[in-house]
Amino acid sequence: MENLTQRPMIKDLATFLLLEPQIDRMLLTLHLGGLEDLIVLGVPDENARVEILSVITRNLRELGVDLETGFLLYGPPSCGKTLIAKAVANEAGANFIHIKGPELLNKYVGESELAVRTLFSRARTCSPCILFFDEVDALTTKRGKEGGWVVERLLNQLLIELDGADQRRGVFVIGATNRPDVMDRAVLRPGRFGKLLYIPLPTADERGLILKALARKKPIDANVDLCAVAPMKACESLSGADLSALMNEAAMAAWEEKLTATKSWPLTIKITHFERAPSKITPSVLNQQRQRYQNLSESLKEA
Repeated sequence: MENLTQRPMIKDLATFLLLEPQIDRMLLTLHLGGLEDLIVLGVPDENARVEILSVITRNLRELGVDLETGFLLYGPPSCGKTLIAKAVANEAGANFIHIKGPELLNKYVGESELAVRTLFSRARTCSPCILFFDEVDALTTKRGKEGGWVVERLLNQLLIELDGADQRRGVFVIGATNRPDVMDRAVLRPGRFGKLLYIPLPTADERGLILKALARKKPIDANVDLCAVAPMKACESLSGADLSALMNEAAMAAWEEKLTATKSWPLTIKITHFERAPSKITPSVLNQQRQRYQNLSESLKEA
């Protein structure tokens, strides 16, 4: 086995989004109870992965470290929160249960609570398992506020399940939300969704890597430098999903130009097509919203 200490460490969880197409031979582990320090191990053998995970976990427990089993990914929409959860489950060799929060809401008394109990029971049965709650804010709004008694009863049941960490060994819970400010603070305590991880919009360097990943099967002109496209003013507020739309619009611009051309030439996406593409898309996050999320992240860190 190669020297694992020489492998790189990803400091920014959001950066993992950029590596997703290249993770076939990588292993991501939950390191010291947090996802913000993701260790990339070049271990292609699944049995070796499981053994390494068990050794890490055993050593930490011998030291008396309580591993965090609940994580909350929050930030602007379309920044890869769902993708991150799926990729972590895949690379950790864990089962993955994906549930959208609103799907658990039921107007009939007791049905929502039963759905939560059934969900956690299923996760325990197929452990190791990552239970992923998308739009978790729909289930955890502040009591006495939005949602009424249905959400309050469901929230109480969810808190009971989250508190039973010893009974759900091998079950990690990850929530994703664009609205952490509306969530009941009781949900964010240690042992529940105790580890809060901010997933911001990609930086210029990250946008360049995302564009390169999106361009793998596209006929990009040899003179196009995608790392030079990413820092363009028009790309500053683009999320991962927006960049995918940008790539599609650039491809459409190349196709339209080909249709109207009088001469025949190879169909490629040129820099001029990328320069025209931003005018065709609307960013998922406006500058004002971006600043609001940044302020929210700072306030949650202080809290």
